[in-house]
Amino acid sequence: MRVAIVGGTGAFGLALARRLVEAGDEVVIGSRDAERATEKARAIGCAGELNSNSIEGADLVVLATEASAAIASAQQLQTLVRSPLMSVASRLEFGSGGARPPAEDRSVAESVSDVVDVPVVAGLHSLAARTLARGRPDEDAFVCGDDAEAKALGLELAAKVVAGRALDVGPLASARALEGMTAVIVNLNKRYKGHSGLRVTGLP
Repeated sequence: MRVAIVGGTGAFGLALARRLVEAGDEVVIGSRDAERATEKARAIGCAGELNSNSIEGADLVVLATEASAAIASAQQLQTLVRSPLMSVASRLEFGSGGARPPAEDRSVAESVSDVVDVPVVAGLHSLAARTLARGRPDEDAFVCGDDAEAKALGLELAAKVVAGRALDVGPLASARALEGMTAVIVNLNKRYKGHSGLRVTGLP
């Protein structure tokens, strides 16, 4: 699979790229800074390009920017992207009680889907960049979406980066729950000073 990781020089994008390179995929790291993309990509054995160039010929584009930049990045790529897109960002708010999802009733992934003219899936929200950077975590990964072929690509990618299972959790609207799950994991890690992940029991 040829995978473009837009915003791939961030912690999560780089960790994901490492795992996919290990799995034998053709990976292109995208960035707003071509020199930075090339430098980071060289260190892990893949290609680096400007975001707009990285998506050319990709089977799947992973939007790995921070949540605050996801919509703007999707808008910049709107007329260029031709491949299914996977959103991995979670919009969180922080207060005295810890992290929580915002009051909005739509997820980052759904908002991205409003902008681009390609199928959008969401996934990998329960995976922490630090844990993923160390290797394939012993966790399950969750993917949702409305387009069956795009979701199959997302699940294929997810299965390569975890030691657990890649699980289909339904339509794109389920991204609201997946993104909220990130807040739960952040709070657990802070409260118990750990590196938590998720495994689902009771499935065949």
